[in-house]
Amino acid sequence: MAALAIIGGGLVGASLALALQCGAKARGWTIELIEPFEPGNDYQPSYDARSTALSYGTRLIYQRLGVWDLIAERAEPITDIHVSDRGRAGFTRLDAASQRVPALGYVVENAWIGHCLWQALDDDVVIRHCPAEVERMRAVAGGYQLSLTDGETLDCNLAVLADGGRSGLREQLGIEIKQSPYGQTALIANVTPGTPHGGRAFERFTDEGPMALLPLPDNRCALVWTRPERDAARLAVIPEAEFLEELQQAFGYRLGGFQQVGARHLYPLALIEAQEQVRSGLVVLGNAAHSLHPIAGQGYNLSLRDTEALAAALLSSSALPGNLGVLQAYHRQQRSDQRLTVGFSDQLTQLFGDSARLSIAGRNLGLLGLDVLPPAKAWFARQAMGMGVRER
Repeated sequence: MAALAIIGGGLVGASLALALQCGAKARGWTIELIEPFEPGNDYQPSYDARSTALSYGTRLIYQRLGVWDLIAERAEPITDIHVSDRGRAGFTRLDAASQRVPALGYVVENAWIGHCLWQALDDDVVIRHCPAEVERMRAVAGGYQLSLTDGETLDCNLAVLADGGRSGLREQLGIEIKQSPYGQTALIANVTPGTPHGGRAFERFTDEGPMALLPLPDNRCALVWTRPERDAARLAVIPEAEFLEELQQAFGYRLGGFQQVGARHLYPLALIEAQEQVRSGLVVLGNAAHSLHPIAGQGYNLSLRDTEALAAALLSSSALPGNLGVLQAYHRQQRSDQRLTVGFSDQLTQLFGDSARLSIAGRNLGLLGLDVLPPAKAWFARQAMGMGVRER
C-alpha cells in the first residue's frame, strides 16, 4: 500500500509532492502522483500562456522547497500595485520599497511553474501516473482504493484530492460545497501595452466590474476583466480592434495605447468552499477545497500555504499518513488563514461590485484612508503579499 496518492499533478498537487518528497524518502513512503495531462520535458513559451500571481509569501515557500531560483528565471516582479475606482477620487498605491521587500509579488506563467516543479520531483519517491485519471475511489481499511481509467488499482493510506474546482471525485464522495455565484464572468487574456509596464500592477474598479492588469515578461500584461456574463461573452468574440478600444476606455492610458490582445478565455465566477476538507485517509486541497474570485489574486497563494501546512503536519507526526487526528489538527490550524483570506477576497469583490451611492462613497473613503494611514496600508499590503496571518 502506498503511503500517499495525490490526485491531480497540477501546481498544487506537484507542490505537495515536492514538499513531502525528502521526508517521505527518509521514512520509506511512496507518493503516487496521478495527472491526466502529460507535461512535456521542454518548456515552450507562448504569448497566450495563462499566468498566476505569486505573493511574496509564496516566494518564501518555494525558496524553502529549493525551487524558487528556477521559477524566478521567468518571474516578473510586481514592484508597485495601483488600486483605483474609475472616475472617482479614491485610490491607493502599494510599493515594494515601503514594505522593505524586493517585490510585492511575481507573475509567472503556469506552464513554467509546472515545468519547474515536475523537474524537481524525485523519481525514486514520486511515482508518476501520467496521463491517467482516477475513475472511482472508495474507503477501505487503512485508507482508500483508487481505480484508474487504465484499469490499474492503487491502495493508499492517504488520498489527496487536488483535481480542481470542478472535482468529480469530490461529488462522488458526497462532499457538499457551498457555492455563492457572483453573477460575473472573468475574461482572461494577455495584452501588450504601448509603454513599458515597469513592474506595475493595476487593480481598477468600474461600475461594470473590477479589472486587473498584471506585469508579465516581454512587456506583456495579464488581463483579468470581470464583466456581467452576457457582456463578457460579447467581448470574447468581437474583433481585436474593437476589444482594444473598449479596454482602453475602461482602463485609460496609464500604460499608453494597447497594441495587441491574445486569445480570450471566459470563466464564470463563484465563491466555492467544500464543506469537508478532511476525513480519515482523505484531504481536499487547492481549488477543490476553495475557489476564490481572481481579482484579489489570493486563491493559489492560499492553496500553497495549505499545502505547506499539510506537508508539515504529516511529516511531524509519527502516525501513518491518513490519521484523522493529524488531518483534523492541520485543518484547525489552517481555518483562520482560510477564513481571513476568503473573507478578504469576497468582501473586496462585494464592496467594489456594488454601484450604490453609499457603497461608492465608502470605498473611495476607504481607498483614500489607506493612502494616508500607514498602519491600514501596511495591513492591506500584508494581505496582498499573502502574509496576513503569520510570518511565512
